[in-house]
Amino acid sequence: MKVVLQRVSSASVICQDHQANICNGFTLLVGFAPTDSKIELEWILNKILKLKVLGNSGKENIEEINGALLVIPQFTLYANVKKGNSPSFSRAASPAFAKELFELFKAMCLEKLKLCRFGVFGADMKVTLTNDGPFTLIIEKAKG
Repeated sequence: MKVVLQRVSSASVICQDHQANICNGFTLLVGFAPTDSKIELEWILNKILKLKVLGNSGKENIEEINGALLVIPQFTLYANVKKGNSPSFSRAASPAFAKELFELFKAMCLEKLKLCRFGVFGADMKVTLTNDGPFTLIIEKAKG
């Protein structure tokens, strides 16, 4: 699993009939590998929830500031652009498996944090955010 985390003062995602907004928290772009399981998802979510990078002092986690998550599926995080001019997505989980993992990750997020909003798997989404800092991390949990 791979996540691009951005600390945001506000963020939104719009697609078709769906709209989700947050203030103060993290926008997560999430991608899944074919070898991912609940273990990787739990590890990443726990890491995100414990990060001490929020609040006025920059030493509070998302729960301590009553922050929110905006979680957006993005399979392109596993693109390989080493050969040719067209990205290969062979490192990404299949769409069916990635959707299953995304739904599991959504449920895990909702179980651990009150304020969670989500993009729509497989949809063409428009994402808007105000990166606070700017502050961006890439978090990856590979097997082993």
